[in-house]
Amino acid sequence: MTLQIDETDAELIALLKRDARAPVAELARQLGLARTTVQTRIDRLLERGVIAGFTLRTGDGIAAPIRATVLVSIAPRTGPGVLSRLRALPNVEAVMTVSGRADLVVEISARTTQDLDAALDDIAEAKGVQSSESFIHLSTKIDRRG
Repeated sequence: MTLQIDETDAELIALLKRDARAPVAELARQLGLARTTVQTRIDRLLERGVIAGFTLRTGDGIAAPIRATVLVSIAPRTGPGVLSRLRALPNVEAVMTVSGRADLVVEISARTTQDLDAALDDIAEAKGVQSSESFIHLSTKIDRRG
């Protein structure tokens, strides 16, 4: 099922991409709508999954998290159990099923290299995980996620 959004929703999403912390009253002013109408639209977009959340990006002077992508191969018929274990790990930010040599791509973040090491161990030790290969993110060259 494809979710349909109208032009106003698209404008609202564009404004939120620029500044997810913008007050609803300011968004309403820019869109020419009532504040309650904008809040209702935001709530609806969240409910329908069009907006999955609001992100904090840190500026200079605040240490950014250490990020990694982990390719995970799992044993046949262990997917639900592995996903349940990954869901319980606080450093796991996203898990995607993929085609190719791995079954899952797991995106993680940690505050320190020790935390990252522990998170990688937790993933590798999960029942049903046959192998994992990690890629530590060094720098971002292109980011179009908003």
